Amino acid sequence: MTGMMTDEIDFEFLGNVTGEPYTIHTNIFVNGVGNREEQFKPWFDPTSDYHNYTIFWSPYIVQWSIDGVVLRVFRNNEDKGIPFPKTRAMAVYSSIWNADDWACQGGRIKTNWTHQPFIARYLNYEDSVCPWTGSNSIQDCSAETPENWYTAPEFRQLTQSQTENMN
Repeated sequence: MTGMMTDEIDFEFLGNVTGEPYTIHTNIFVNGVGNREEQFKPWFDPTSDYHNYTIFWSPYIVQWSIDGVVLRVFRNNEDKGIPFPKTRAMAVYSSIWNADDWACQGGRIKTNWTHQPFIARYLNYEDSVCPWTGSNSIQDCSAETPENWYTAPEFRQLTQSQTENMN
């Protein structure tokens, strides 16, 4: 990402040594700058079954959740000088990426290529998006209209139940 002016919201699984807990890594890039990482140890083995991984992104908030449990919240605090991803269209990408220089136990454990092929499986992928239609799309997608349900006040903060589960 260095030098690129991109926005990105990440949900990543870091490598592990068999038998050790997995690490879920989240990050957000605005104008090509990340450094907003947070990591979590899941309460389950992510390889044992399918789970619902969700990124909810609106002009006000980004939420990462698994199976309906919010892990992380990144609020739009542009009024405090903190950049927020809301001026560029985004796309969804999925990959298996070799980041063994930093990802697995801080880079101490390298990728064991004898375990390949590395496989990711997806089931029931769906998205609910404001489609990119041209230069005015950002303003159109941020407009507080009934069509843009995600801009409604109830989606600008967590419910009490979501906050309790996250804590």
